[in-house]
Amino acid sequence: MQSADWLILDTETTGTTAPIFVVDIAAQRMRGWESVGEPFRRLLNHDKNIPPEASRVHGYTREILERDGEPPQQVYSEFGDYVGGLPVTSYNLEFDWDRVLVPEWRRLGISPIGSRGLCALRLAQRLLDPVPAGNCKLQTLRQYYRMEERGAHTALGDVMTVMDLFRHVLRPIAEERGLTTWEAITGYADEEWYPSRIAFGKQKGKSVWSARTDREFLAWLESLAQSSTARTARMGRWYLRNLNVEEPGMLFSMPGTVSRETPEPQPTLVILKNLELERLRVLIEEARGRLAELEASFTIEKAKVDGVQASLFQRLRQHYQKRDVLRLVLEYRRRFLDVLLREGEEEAGHVEQEYRQAKEHCEQEYEEVAGTLSQKKQPTPAEEAELVKLWKKLVKLYHPDRFANEPDKLETYSQLTAAINRAKDTGDLETLRQIANDPQGFILRQGWRNLDFADDEQVAQLRKLWESLELEILSVLEASNQLRESAEFELYQLVTKKPELLDQIAKKQSQSLESEIAKLKSEAEELAGEIEALTGQRPAMEAEAKP
Repeated sequence: MQSADWLILDTETTGTTAPIFVVDIAAQRMRGWESVGEPFRRLLNHDKNIPPEASRVHGYTREILERDGEPPQQVYSEFGDYVGGLPVTSYNLEFDWDRVLVPEWRRLGISPIGSRGLCALRLAQRLLDPVPAGNCKLQTLRQYYRMEERGAHTALGDVMTVMDLFRHVLRPIAEERGLTTWEAITGYADEEWYPSRIAFGKQKGKSVWSARTDREFLAWLESLAQSSTARTARMGRWYLRNLNVEEPGMLFSMPGTVSRETPEPQPTLVILKNLELERLRVLIEEARGRLAELEASFTIEKAKVDGVQASLFQRLRQHYQKRDVLRLVLEYRRRFLDVLLREGEEEAGHVEQEYRQAKEHCEQEYEEVAGTLSQKKQPTPAEEAELVKLWKKLVKLYHPDRFANEPDKLETYSQLTAAINRAKDTGDLETLRQIANDPQGFILRQGWRNLDFADDEQVAQLRKLWESLELEILSVLEASNQLRESAEFELYQLVTKKPELLDQIAKKQSQSLESEIAKLKSEAEELAGEIEALTGQRPAMEAEAKP
């Protein structure tokens, strides 16, 4: 492997539905596991609109590409010089190569550049099986293995992250398995393979190895092998071969005496089997510390994003509220006319009463939202540091499922964690300080039942605790990824770089809202005229909203 020359590539595109156009392409030459020379990175201008859902992911718009992009023919000419004849690897080769680059080159009349190489995603899925991070999304693995943040959803950032993944995670596992040449690694990634945990249907989440003791599960695998669908049958036969099942019922013919046994794979880099109590305690403390860091980081980012949304809401509240009240007016005036014509004035009078209640509820909701947002503030650097410190301490109270068989303790635990989460979400550092400094005292002051926080000495309980903490970690990673891919996070990043942009956005949105309000007023006035012509008086459903 040390002498192998290859290349890591990534693209950002206009979406996932054909025709797909590349907007950002990056690559890095490799020799063995090390980079060679400078990376390649270009923006491409195809003179095409960028769908909003794609722009939200990578941040590129038609205007940006018209300003900074280059003609595709020119980019691919330079890219061809950079690649030469090297095999191309990407984290999702079926997308980047098969669905994006090859069709684009064909569309532009360009001969294929380089050759189809290794799919890093397929290699990661197999080497890490069963995946300790829960899934093999690139950014999930980056966060789980604490690799450097390189700029998610930029072509060059993802190339650098794939390079880190190879160096720090995949290479040691590959070498341990004797995969020391380029041919061996590519062959390993291309071989027929399926995950050791079923990812679909009623058996979802089950380890295939449990079929050795689970007759129903084994029968299900055998039914897959006999499927009329070639792909399903191939998968079922593969599972049975790796379980060494030569005929139905073999595993159970002589319990415990299977003649040939394939060892069950263990989670890569994280192994629980046969661990002593002290080792489990170390894993639990590490998981708690990791959870603390992730929770604190997510909370701080969420607070900053919420702070920007609160500022925007304050600037636009009157416009939003006026628009929503006008929408109510239209809805209830139309309903008033329908009831009036079918059932008469007395029944129509009930619609007016319903409108007043709906309007009051709408205004109350705005007050509640304003109150909630007013409590959210962007933490100062000192508050950020204290939040991280407090959360590391408080996370020691996180013992998921620990009191499942003790309802009284479980109730107290639920109340305490709810209080911690409320304080975290609202930035209530004082409450967090009280809980961190004296959790038992805080519990007693609330009138809750006392809770014992001592660790259970049983291996099974500690293992269950560790697994629960790992699930919490994955949940926070997923929430963090969703936040970072949201339009709200994109706005926060833009406003952080250019604070004056918030006023510009608010002005633009207010103009759009004013235009919508004018249209709604016109429609409402038409309905009012229709009601007045029928009843001889203006409708009681007026459109003024509280300031």
